[in-house]
Amino acid sequence: MDEATNAPFISTGCCIAGGGPAGLVLGYLLARSGIPVTVLEKHADFLRDFRGDTIHPSTLRALSELALLDDFLKLPHQQAGHVQAEVAGGIFNVASFGHLDPRWNFVAFMPQWDFLNFLAERASVFPHFRLLMQTAVVSLIEENGWVAGVHAIGPKGNIDIRAQLVIGCDGRHSTVRDACGLSPKQLGAPMDVLWFSLSRQESDGVDPVGKFEAGRVFIRINRGVQWQCGYVIAKGSLESIHAAGLDAFRASVAEASPVLADRVDEIIDWDYVKLLSVAVDRLERWHKPGVLLIGDAAHTMSPVGGVGINLAIQDAIAASNILSDPLRRGLVDESDLARVQKRREWPTRVTQKMQIIAQNNVIRPVLSGQSMQPPIFLRILNAIPWLQRIPAWMIGTGVRPEHVWTQELPPV
Repeated sequence: MDEATNAPFISTGCCIAGGGPAGLVLGYLLARSGIPVTVLEKHADFLRDFRGDTIHPSTLRALSELALLDDFLKLPHQQAGHVQAEVAGGIFNVASFGHLDPRWNFVAFMPQWDFLNFLAERASVFPHFRLLMQTAVVSLIEENGWVAGVHAIGPKGNIDIRAQLVIGCDGRHSTVRDACGLSPKQLGAPMDVLWFSLSRQESDGVDPVGKFEAGRVFIRINRGVQWQCGYVIAKGSLESIHAAGLDAFRASVAEASPVLADRVDEIIDWDYVKLLSVAVDRLERWHKPGVLLIGDAAHTMSPVGGVGINLAIQDAIAASNILSDPLRRGLVDESDLARVQKRREWPTRVTQKMQIIAQNNVIRPVLSGQSMQPPIFLRILNAIPWLQRIPAWMIGTGVRPEHVWTQELPPV
């Protein structure tokens, strides 16, 4: 029992708030290194749809380095070795991953809950790993200017988790970040996304992932028995779309993807359509004594390129590489936390810059209804196929991909 709060408590080496991809990858890596780690997940399970469902080559390679890739690929998934887009009626090859190692030269489409369940199951074999479901951070435990753990609430009530280090992996609405008094710098986004699912038939064929035409951007991702559909709208326009009515929305979906016209009635009401409010932001400072923020808690990414989940996982790998030894020795210093930010801030800034360029020069004009011609860079990519390696590098590998290290720490 914690004498200060009269709540039951547990002690751990590292307390990770958030059981998403970054939190579970980091928990796995630290427990694998022999560090006691406790991951807190506020939900009872991982069954939440329309999250990041794309596992990119950088993550597949990390799974290979952990000897997990073969088992991971036994889970139901779809593979895409290239990315195509339909722009102003023309089909363009945007990126090709064929030049990468055959073990991970594709993007794997998989419901995120399958990925998270896989990670949690594999991490559970380590004696130092603990996952507490239905347990949410309420506030931080601070002692002598240092964060010494968290106050949380779980299925049985209040509980304190005392730790050498708290790592916030709790997403764009991070409780840990708010408790630190840190606010991200807003970089702006001109759009939101309406996500929904429609049934898939084998006769549907394979269309380009994205379709861009004057006034509309439509995304269609193969999820096996379903299409995961994203209807991109101008930010703040949801009310007018609702006012036009569900029939008008269904008709617009049918126009965007005629092959789905015979099943748009599966959108029974607006509850079947989920809004993703797009944001692009980042913290100037990712840490304070005893606490570190990574993933969306430190930098919310645009859905452009689908790289958010994979960038968060790269953060987790870097955090494990840099912090495992200090945690093992019980000597975590704020300079160690600063090393993580220093290593991961540059790829974050570069990726967000590229996303903002795409938002402002492609998505914003399209949503404004401007008549469009295929951009010159798409025509060049089609004409010179080897150049498709450049967007493939940005989407699939990233600016600074991280390797799983076991002993020697990577340079900063």
